[in-house]
Amino acid sequence: MAENQTTANSQGFEVDIDPPPDRSFMLFGRDVSTIPCFRNSFLYGISFGMGVGFLAFLKTSRPQLSTHIGFGTFMATTFGYWFPCRYTWSKQKFDMALMQKALQQQAIYEGTEKERELEAKTESA
Repeated sequence: MAENQTTANSQGFEVDIDPPPDRSFMLFGRDVSTIPCFRNSFLYGISFGMGVGFLAFLKTSRPQLSTHIGFGTFMATTFGYWFPCRYTWSKQKFDMALMQKALQQQAIYEGTEKERELEAKTESA
């Protein structure tokens, strides 16, 4: 394991030049920074939940009701953003896998008789 690199600045103090360690938040054994759509879903959910809860409190002056409204808005916004985001992410991942397989096949067929047959088929179609 590499040791920390240090250097002396103009006053003679040693300064650590290694980057700080990555901070991560673990939830149920998974690093949430690796989960696609997690960050945006929760940021939108938190901001909308707080905003709607605050507006509900201003309108009703009932803290318990506004808390329930804010939390409901948080949950609805989080899940309402999460599922479409994950759907598009999954669709893009699937499309990228298909494209990668097609590019690999094209690289295999490049310069062979099979490539000429495929080109002839596409030109005639």
